[in-house]
Amino acid sequence: MKKIMVGGVFNLIHPGHIHFLNEAKSYGGYLVVVIASDETASGKILLPAKLRKRMVESIKCVDKVVIGNNGDRTKIIIKEKPDMIVLGYDQEMHELDALGIPVKRASQLKGFSTSGIIKKMKGRKKHHNSSSSSGHCSSSSP
Repeated sequence: MKKIMVGGVFNLIHPGHIHFLNEAKSYGGYLVVVIASDETASGKILLPAKLRKRMVESIKCVDKVVIGNNGDRTKIIIKEKPDMIVLGYDQEMHELDALGIPVKRASQLKGFSTSGIIKKMKGRKKHHNSSSSSGHCSSSSP
């Protein structure tokens, strides 16, 4: 059984994440997910790493979840010894070349990215706020 490793922030679990994790699992049999630490993902996090870890642990195809080391992504790779690393369609990790571990690039589930979802949510909020002139509900009298 091959050990497959993936990593990410995993702020909001959405269908794109599930697609990514299932695709990664299909390359091996044992899936290790590395959650970006709060320090590494600073400015990008919506939830603390421990809570993001608990959410990812609840996904059926995931076998193990660890929180990454601050700033040194190779330490966790050396410790876990994966047979393959699967990167998300939008991830880069140039230091993998030196480790000699096979790398695959996952496909994107069109329409689902965390940044895209957050953008849509912000757009809806702006639209909702600008479409109501007052904070009061109106009703018509009979």
